[in-house]
Amino acid sequence: MNQPFFERASKISVAPDCMLVIFGASGDLTRRLLMPALYNLANEGQLKSRFTIVGLGHHERSDDDFRSSLADGLRERAKNAHTDIDEHLVTDLMGRVTYLSGDFDDPDTYARIAGKLAEWSKGGAGMGNAIFYLATAPNYFGDIVERLGSAGLLRESETGWRRIIIEKPFGSDLASAKALNNRILQIADESQIYRIDHFLGKETVQNIMVLRFANFMFEPIWNREHIDHIQITAAETVGVEQRGKFYDDTGALRDMVPNHMFQLLAMMTMEAPNSFDADAIRAEKAKVIEAIRRLSPDEAVKNTVRGQYVGGFIAGQKLEAYRDAPHIEPNSETATYIAMKLWIDNWRWMDVPFYIRTGKAMSLRRTEIVIQFKKAPGVLFRDIDDTKLSSCRMIFHIQPDEGITLRFAAKQPGRKVQLADVNMDFRYADYFKTAPSTGYETLIYDCLVGDATLFQRADNVEAGWAGVQPILDAWNVTKGELHFYPAGSNGPVAADMLLQRDGRHWLPLQ
Repeated sequence: MNQPFFERASKISVAPDCMLVIFGASGDLTRRLLMPALYNLANEGQLKSRFTIVGLGHHERSDDDFRSSLADGLRERAKNAHTDIDEHLVTDLMGRVTYLSGDFDDPDTYARIAGKLAEWSKGGAGMGNAIFYLATAPNYFGDIVERLGSAGLLRESETGWRRIIIEKPFGSDLASAKALNNRILQIADESQIYRIDHFLGKETVQNIMVLRFANFMFEPIWNREHIDHIQITAAETVGVEQRGKFYDDTGALRDMVPNHMFQLLAMMTMEAPNSFDADAIRAEKAKVIEAIRRLSPDEAVKNTVRGQYVGGFIAGQKLEAYRDAPHIEPNSETATYIAMKLWIDNWRWMDVPFYIRTGKAMSLRRTEIVIQFKKAPGVLFRDIDDTKLSSCRMIFHIQPDEGITLRFAAKQPGRKVQLADVNMDFRYADYFKTAPSTGYETLIYDCLVGDATLFQRADNVEAGWAGVQPILDAWNVTKGELHFYPAGSNGPVAADMLLQRDGRHWLPLQ
């Protein structure tokens, strides 16, 4: 008998049996990211044969219709990535998928989930494991957790554990984040809650700690004595698409900064933890985010740039202006781009500026972190124009091409001493055979095995919101100018001026 696809040989342990219940399963997230991630885990032999998926949505649809949509999504993704797909594995995976329709506020919905779980759990010890994935609008988070608790679905026992994965945004400001934490922590234990940030599933993000703490050559210079500044960029080529109603109430700051951008900031600047235990790492991340300088209203306006895209072309394709997108107010003041200058007030990073930018409808899709080191003293190069004496930089390429670049000065060939910048490049694809991934594979697997290292704890979330709350408060009083930029550009000119007034510039998107 052939070994089941779900139990193929793997270099790491197979995740325990589990029923994964996805709230909001008819949405784009499930089809575009979650199912491809589960397919990849199954293909790697890291899911057991009884692993089961229950999709829950508002709309009536048959199991076959739901399965067909998910399978087509897997094939489309493989085609776009120019990779092969295992149709036997697709069939095996879809055979473990069922669909339930129901309202999230209807007690009968949870009774039917409990029935599904009870039926599946008859296998004995360990067969009561369940993950409830909240791929819904944020306003449902608290209600769903409370109803899961009322239905007894979060009660753990010797026969199984219960966990909740919550997508961002976790709150819309500091007060709402605290209120949501207080609400769900009355129902579930912190150890059961996995607040997900898919950026942290990227290999390069996880490699930051390895590079810093496993290579002694870097850590001694990872401080204010040797680093001039740090840039963090998350540029998207897509516009608001069909998320207009959500996005117009959220904007770039709330959507990206207190979660994605601050998590990258924390990984780059945290102190070495005492161990790789989840709580030890998350404690260090919380400390550094808590140390972000709280800006005064005047400082917040001065050190932030708000932008919104107008019509333009991206890769030859026309994109309409943000205000012309579906479900967007015609005079919307929502920012689709944000650039800011921040400081971390602790011993390691005092007075080192951190420049953060993120935006939609930009020229390239790119997430990267630039470590700009200070210039060497020019005393040996008196005859060389100081502006040509480059400073070394290290670039972490998070997506789409994962890797690290080290840029430094070298002598050009010839009898005269002339300097030129050269690159040393490390690309994951050059050294390791890695299949295309969504970033969710690691996070889903970690939740299955109970490793919360890459998930945000309540204090991490609240520290992130505390860091941006002064900016939100200042904008409530005076939003400042909204700078428009053409779709397909590198953002508003005002963002360039934010660095130029300090004698610096963004690393170009190219």
